[in-house]
Amino acid sequence: MSAEMPTRSESGPAASKRQVIASLLYKSGLMKPVSRLRSLLKRDLRILAYHRVLSIAEPDAFDFDLELISASEVRFRKQMRLLRERYTPILFGDVIRALDTGARLPPRPVIVTFDDGYDDNYRVAFPILRELGVPATFFVSTGHIESGKPYAYDWFVHMICRSASGQLRIAELGVDCTLPATVAQRRELAMDLLDRLKSLDAQTQEAVIATLERETDLPRSRGHADCKPMTWDQLREMQAAGMEIGSHGVWHRMLAKLPPSEMHGEVHRSKQMLDGELASAVTTISYPVGGLDAYNEAVIESAKAAGYRLGCSYICGTNSLPRTAGFQLRRLPVERHMDEAWFEAMLALPEAFTYPSRHRAD
Repeated sequence: MSAEMPTRSESGPAASKRQVIASLLYKSGLMKPVSRLRSLLKRDLRILAYHRVLSIAEPDAFDFDLELISASEVRFRKQMRLLRERYTPILFGDVIRALDTGARLPPRPVIVTFDDGYDDNYRVAFPILRELGVPATFFVSTGHIESGKPYAYDWFVHMICRSASGQLRIAELGVDCTLPATVAQRRELAMDLLDRLKSLDAQTQEAVIATLERETDLPRSRGHADCKPMTWDQLREMQAAGMEIGSHGVWHRMLAKLPPSEMHGEVHRSKQMLDGELASAVTTISYPVGGLDAYNEAVIESAKAAGYRLGCSYICGTNSLPRTAGFQLRRLPVERHMDEAWFEAMLALPEAFTYPSRHRAD
């Protein structure tokens, strides 16, 4: 499995081939024995990465990033039922206890994670997880939980999708173009520009978004029903029901692209806020964006100093335990185009069927 951060969802011949093979395994009934055989040969921890769980009837009426919708409500329920039946869903707390005591993790362990903290995690995903008895970890950006403000990258896409101007100019990205007519075309343009935006330093990213807010007259302070963070009360309810809460920074900023003082502030303040608001102290951080340029040794050392025990990237892969348990845990992104056969194949043989994220990261 590649250790590099993927840049696009797979499409075309490569994706079609994986889908065909996954469907054949699924229909033949070979998926389960193949998965069992791999489990005998390799002991590792799978960490699934989700963002949003939503059913979108009219995509052109949704002014945000469709690729952050990991699954529909129906598909998510099927995925969690599969985990419950064939794997052992655990939490990062279980990993830490195993590391501290030397105990082995249960067979076929899987951790379900969510990044960012969208309110559909509470409204849609949480009831399904609670009903099926599947625990999950929710990595949240505390500044958004506190303020209720939409996430900056989401708003960047939203502004391009809904700008009343026919022209888009972003000097920092070398962009001066006529905006396409349809929401779908604008969204695709926004995805490409978002990838490029994330390559800039954090301050420049923020300046670009602030300028676009003024030029489009779409300030984030207005908020939007389709892009709301969870609340502290919702997080407390979820934690009391057995879910785990982790840090995703304060303002979902790429930590390695910040000046050291600001990076330390994001890492430390998010933990302080979570520990102060919730009943149990947080132990794990997920680096916002999570690619190879989103965190580095300085970020890892800051996380250790803040009191975290584990850290998650957004780099595709599984984790051989206990050797690689630490601050560069890999995950398996779950994408909305992944059908039942592909999802099951990814769990059974992640080396062959991992489905890379549409973006450089979340």
